[in-house]
Amino acid sequence: MNGRPPELSRNAAIGHRLGLVSVLGLWGFYFVVVTIRAAVMAYPGQLDMLIYRVVVISVAIGLTFLLYLFLERFADRPLRWRIPIAFAAALPFAAVIAGFNFYVFEVWDPLELFKGEEWEEQREMIEEFQARDPLAMWRGFAEAVLSRYFVVIAWALLYMALGYAQIVRQAERRAAIFAQEAQTAQLRALRYQVNPHFLFNTLNVLSSLVMRDRRDEAEKMILNLSTFYRTSLTAEPADDVALEEEIRLQRLYLDIEAVRFPERLIVDIAIPKSLNGCCVPALILQPIVENAIKYGVSRVRRPVTVSIHAREENGKLIITVSDDGDPLPADGPHGTGVGLNNVYERLDARYGAESNVTWGPREGGGFAVTLELPINRETC
Repeated sequence: MNGRPPELSRNAAIGHRLGLVSVLGLWGFYFVVVTIRAAVMAYPGQLDMLIYRVVVISVAIGLTFLLYLFLERFADRPLRWRIPIAFAAALPFAAVIAGFNFYVFEVWDPLELFKGEEWEEQREMIEEFQARDPLAMWRGFAEAVLSRYFVVIAWALLYMALGYAQIVRQAERRAAIFAQEAQTAQLRALRYQVNPHFLFNTLNVLSSLVMRDRRDEAEKMILNLSTFYRTSLTAEPADDVALEEEIRLQRLYLDIEAVRFPERLIVDIAIPKSLNGCCVPALILQPIVENAIKYGVSRVRRPVTVSIHAREENGKLIITVSDDGDPLPADGPHGTGVGLNNVYERLDARYGAESNVTWGPREGGGFAVTLELPINRETC
C-alpha cells in the first residue's frame, strides 16, 4: 500500500439512501400495525380509512426524512449532544404529523368517511363529551402528538444507532489499514535482512579477481551481483514472484558464490515444470541458500552439493533446500537462527497456519530446510 492512510472520520452520517430506507422501514411497520389494529377492531370504511392512512403515512415519511436531513447536520457532534438535539427536534415534527392526521380524519374528510350513519352516534358522544370538557379535544390532540412522538423518537434512536455503527465500521477499516501496513513493514524488514557477509565476501573476491587480472570472471560476477541486488531491492516486499523467477535469482546468487568456491560448490536444482508458475514470496529461499553456503560449503575442503527441489503434495507446494556438508560440531558455531526465523516469520505473516517451515540435520551429514505453503498461481 502506498501513501498515507486516510484519517479516521468520527462522522456518524449514514448517507441519504440508508436514511430513506430507515424512514420507510419504520413508518411502513407502523402502517402495517395500525392497519391490522383497525381490521381487528372492525372499524367501518376500511378501504377509505386505508386511503387516508396512506396519505398520512406519506406525509409522515416526508417529514421524518426532513428530520433526518436536519440531524445529519450534527453527525460530527459527540453523542451527548446529538441525543438531546434529536429528542428536541422530534417533538415539532411529531406535532405536525399528528396535526395533519387530525386534519385529514376529523376536518377535511374528503371521502366523507365519517359522515355516514354508522359514525353519527359516535360523533354525538364525542361532541357531548367535549361540551362537558372544553379541553378534551386538546388533550386528545396532545395524546396523538405523544404517540407520534414515540414513533419519531424510535426512528431517531435507530438513526443514531446506524450512525454509531458507521463509526465502528470506519474504525474497523482503519484498523485493517494499520494491520496491513504493519504487515507490509514487517515483510519489508524481514526481506531486507540480506546477509551483509555475502556482499563483503563478494567484494573481496572481486578485488582478488581484479588483482589477478581475471577480468572476464570479474565482469561476469559484477553483472550477476548487479542483477541480483537490482531485483532483490526494488520489488515490493509484499509481492509474490513465480517460483521460476525465485529459482533464477538463487541461480544468480549461486553463480556468484561459485566464483568463490569453484571446486567445492555443486548445484542441483530440480523443479517440475508444472510448478514453475506457483507464487512464492520474493527471495524466500535466499536466507536458506546463504546458510547452505556458509555452514555447508565454506567449512569443508571437498565438493558439497547444494540442492533445491520442489514438489506438490496434498495441494501444497513443498520446497526443500539441502546440502551434504559435514555435520556441525557440537562445540562449533551454529549461527543465530536469524535466517530461518526470518523465513518462518515471513511465511507466517503471509499465509498463517497454512504454511510451515521445518529444518534439521540430515542423516549422514548436511542440513535440510523444508518449506510448505499453499499452491497459488494467481498473485504473481
